[in-house]
Amino acid sequence: MTKRQLEVGGILIEVNVDQNEVKRILQQKLDEAIKRAEKETVLWDTKELERQTCMSINTIKENFFYTEGFPKYKIGGKWYFPAEEAKNWILGWVKTRK
Repeated sequence: MTKRQLEVGGILIEVNVDQNEVKRILQQKLDEAIKRAEKETVLWDTKELERQTCMSINTIKENFFYTEGFPKYKIGGKWYFPAEEAKNWILGWVKTRK
């Protein structure tokens, strides 16, 4: 707990700040913002696919990129992946790996 004293309009105010509670609230707000941002993304490019899976493009290509049913679209020479569809497909694929 951190105590702070502030003077506002000639009045001395003492404020107690629970740093653990501040950290908890900040983490909660950050998690909510990340979830909103993830839902807003409609398409991933190759770099985002790598980031989302924590895999290199070589690992992705060796394991599932060319698998029938993996959702992908080539537009102007660049690959795009529908975010929700790709995420669900990859999660299903991972569950079959043992």
